[in-house]
Amino acid sequence: MTNLTGRGAIVTGGFSGMGFAIATALAKAGANVAVGSYVAPPQPGRADAAYYPGADEIERVKSALATHGTKVHAAHLDVRDSALTNLFFAEAQAAIGQADILVNAAGTTAEQPVCGHSDELWDKIVDTNLTGAFRATRAVLPGMINRGWGRIVNVGSTAASVGWKDNPAYCASKAGLLGLTRCVALEGAAHGVTCVMISPTWVETELMRRNVAQVVEREGKGRSAEELMDEFRKGNPQGRMMQPEEIAALAVFLCTDLAKGITMENIQITGGALW
Repeated sequence: MTNLTGRGAIVTGGFSGMGFAIATALAKAGANVAVGSYVAPPQPGRADAAYYPGADEIERVKSALATHGTKVHAAHLDVRDSALTNLFFAEAQAAIGQADILVNAAGTTAEQPVCGHSDELWDKIVDTNLTGAFRATRAVLPGMINRGWGRIVNVGSTAASVGWKDNPAYCASKAGLLGLTRCVALEGAAHGVTCVMISPTWVETELMRRNVAQVVEREGKGRSAEELMDEFRKGNPQGRMMQPEEIAALAVFLCTDLAKGITMENIQITGGALW
């Protein structure tokens, strides 16, 4: 049911968290996988909560994905730069073959109120989460349409439909990503190309841990980051945190022929939580 042998998949933000889990699941399903993330040295004092892997992570990711026996490519990717995005996609397809599948998982956030967002921070979050997904989609959609088959999965969030205090840029970018998802789905529908957004609640990733650390730093109240994470777990009706592998399992299914009728949707994975 989840055999993707011979398909080529590109995952942005694929070095960690949900992106890496999805890339791993796609490789297990037989797909050739290319992953890109923003590779950078440590950046102390930066305002956003994203995890930026170092250059040494490239080989670790390649090795981990290669254990599943498919073609693998991993490299630096800056989805905020059109030229670098196009270069990455060209090199990725040269390494693994045509892009039949695109997963837009690159993302970042910051714990700041509206009045605390500088232009630079606002632009960074929106450009990564929303415009970056547009750039990646633009790079592969024409080929998918010409071949009559394609799957695009955007990693969204419940933030697309429910506000969250002190996360205006993140919420705005994910709401915009849902709009982009619907437009891409309509553009591809007549050509065998689907586009779906997966919107989870809190997922236990490095990005989440860094975001929670920012919440604790801003709000204080004597709580540790782990205590706040435990509050989120207890606040979920299932009494737990969603795991990256759960999002990956759905993403793989959406890339199969069984899911060809599922497009233009925003599928939430929440354990019953409202956010």
